[in-house]
Amino acid sequence: MNQIDQQIGHKIKNKRKKLGITQADLSKKLSISPTYLNLMENGKRKIDLDLLLKMANELNVDVSDISKKTDTNLYQNLMDLLGDNLFENLDITNFDVKELVNTNPSIAKALVKLGDNYKKKNQDIVSKVEDISSKFIDNRKNSFPGEVVADFIQENENYFPKLEEFASNLFNKIQTNNRVGYSSICEYLLNKHKIEVKDVVPDEEKPFTKQYDEIKKIFLVSDYLNLETKKLYAGAHLAQLEASNIIDEYLDAFSFPSEESKKLSKVALLNYAGAAIIMPYKPFYDECIKQRYDVELLQNTFAVSFEQVAHRLTCLQNPKMKGIPFHMLRADVAGNISKRFSLSGIEIPRYGGACPRWNIYKAFTMPGKINAAVSKMSNGDKYVCIARTVEKGIGKHGMEKTLLSIGLGCQVKYAKDFVYADSLNLNDKKTETPIGVNCRTCDRMDCQQRAFPPLHKKFDIDLNKRGISVYVAD
Repeated sequence: MNQIDQQIGHKIKNKRKKLGITQADLSKKLSISPTYLNLMENGKRKIDLDLLLKMANELNVDVSDISKKTDTNLYQNLMDLLGDNLFENLDITNFDVKELVNTNPSIAKALVKLGDNYKKKNQDIVSKVEDISSKFIDNRKNSFPGEVVADFIQENENYFPKLEEFASNLFNKIQTNNRVGYSSICEYLLNKHKIEVKDVVPDEEKPFTKQYDEIKKIFLVSDYLNLETKKLYAGAHLAQLEASNIIDEYLDAFSFPSEESKKLSKVALLNYAGAAIIMPYKPFYDECIKQRYDVELLQNTFAVSFEQVAHRLTCLQNPKMKGIPFHMLRADVAGNISKRFSLSGIEIPRYGGACPRWNIYKAFTMPGKINAAVSKMSNGDKYVCIARTVEKGIGKHGMEKTLLSIGLGCQVKYAKDFVYADSLNLNDKKTETPIGVNCRTCDRMDCQQRAFPPLHKKFDIDLNKRGISVYVAD
């Protein structure tokens, strides 16, 4: 069997398992034997087009979703790992990595996990040295549990149907004027669970954002937070009380390397449920279509923040009401990416920062303003990308806030449905911004912002010539 058959079989198997469908049930619907289905899922039998179409229909997926050649996220994660100096003498090519991802995705995932573990052990050594020396060396101790969370969310395509159903039912109970307000969630918590929500100013010596006293049944929320964040926290707490069993089902179906990464993923799902309560799927989807994904208008409609809307846009994966497949990322001024989801297919780096040409970094030069651009990857894929800064921190005079940038984008083919594309000339190649993932994996040699030589090209220095960077002689 060829590589494509193996890859398609693997994707069918994953989709089937996510939906909780057994081989026996699916094979019966397809009028084939379970043995034959098992052989196809393991890449040992060719899948003809008619059968592939039937499978796609039964699994409620687009044929293109299971027949596309490469898992771009897994490919990029592995490329990021192999971009380490440790592997620079092995002559590993882009083709080699793609071949592994296509034919043996499980092994590729295992290598990424091994790489995470290797890097975390290095951080643990640094931490021990830090403790001994009492000197600050590195503060990325929690970065790798965060990567596991991203993997968990990505594997589920940031869509959790049981939580969506829970949130929709709850919305119908507590909505006022077609909107869920902070006060209505607080009222529901009091009436249903006898929990009192109190907004308080934290003690400066012991700052916090939220605290719950199970004995006194008091949920304290910091008054330094904005109303949108308070509402999300209240919604997440409500989900903790009524949807923990649903969340645990999703968590138990994923292999977590540590308890801390599992707990962090639970926090992510609680926040997911909280966002789904205040932005329920169908009303939110309908408004997205009506307003052509205008983030600021959606903010006003649902009384939420820019980041909350951007994050929620990546969750619209109901096969019957499917939104634009967006990517979303959040970065700080140092280039660190603290949140990443990619349904658009764009490659987002797993380790370190992204290409400095991404408009998510340009947004820092124009705080509060939405920057729109057409970004072109080195493989020719084009994306309509927007970015805007947001402030995080204590809402109090004299307290410095953190400035972050939120990036959101989709493939150019969805431009007509994305309002921000209206201001862009999609046919003018001069307005395209050529971008990469990071310097180690990017093959653009005409970039004056290149900080490192590409992994897959031999690097040498010509003392008599220099191109637009020290890594380019021509």
